[in-house]
Amino acid sequence: MKKISMSSSRLGLRLAVCLLNISEARRKHIVENIAKAALLGKNGKKHPEVSVLNIFSDQDYNRSVITIAASIDELNSSVLAACLEAFQSIDMEVQEGIHPCLGAVDLIPIYPLTGVGVEECGAVARSLAENLVRHVPGSSVFLFGEADLPEKRPLVQRRKQLGWFTRRDFSALEPDLGAAPARRCGLTGIGASPYVMNCNVTIDSQDLALGKEIASAIWGSNASGLKGVQAMAFPHEGKIEIACNVESFENQEVTETSEDSQYMAYSVLGDHFSYVSPHYIEAQVKKLASDRGIGTIGRALIGFTPQECKRCAEYAIKEGIGEFWKIRGGVFM
Repeated sequence: MKKISMSSSRLGLRLAVCLLNISEARRKHIVENIAKAALLGKNGKKHPEVSVLNIFSDQDYNRSVITIAASIDELNSSVLAACLEAFQSIDMEVQEGIHPCLGAVDLIPIYPLTGVGVEECGAVARSLAENLVRHVPGSSVFLFGEADLPEKRPLVQRRKQLGWFTRRDFSALEPDLGAAPARRCGLTGIGASPYVMNCNVTIDSQDLALGKEIASAIWGSNASGLKGVQAMAFPHEGKIEIACNVESFENQEVTETSEDSQYMAYSVLGDHFSYVSPHYIEAQVKKLASDRGIGTIGRALIGFTPQECKRCAEYAIKEGIGEFWKIRGGVFM
């Protein structure tokens, strides 16, 4: 298991990150306006300890993931500003896309990077949820992970309970905060957990049923699945994409291995975590596809691994680079 320390920062910063999932990708200017809103305070001045590290937009899915890194004290107001802009610009009554979603701002997960524990991220997430329903009339929220007290139900459980994978009728949903979901805003998930990475592998097929077989085979709760991996199959650009959420899980037994190993490991504030490596996920999907007589086309990492995110966040904030995504190069597909 390859270990990379994230337990301390020579900068003395306490950093967390939000992977803001919004239900818009086809209007690039709207997505970038939402990202830019995260960088500005109420007075219009730039937040000194906030950086938008990456924008990943997928037009087939009509979904974007905006990676907002900040000091833990600035993250709440920064993400709230981005959400306010998003709710003004995205209307769920007319939104269309292949990817499941319930809200204009569909998901707000907060992850610790350095000097911050997951419990504190949960407190920030709960505060953000309260601020959101107070500032956006018609918005409503469900909580997950460390923000969902006392049960701390994981995101996948909450999504199943709410019918996120299939539902587009909001009227019968009961939020944790806010009024019944309005048709324009929909329902927003807010929570905190150890870092969750997004890794997608495209198979050279148009057979959705076959893609679902492969996704099911690697789903972590299945006997032969990959620990911490939740996978779905979607039609994408004329092929089938296996879209994976890759959770970090606690692991106190860390050993050194090569970059090609099944698991990668890191630590935050003395807590040790592991996750299945993108390379290994791709290799497993490739094997399962080959067993069915088809190949794979490629892999896409939506943003960063936990280690990459921490390094980029430290650099961007140290150097005062708010629009880091422009240097790195956002991905618009």
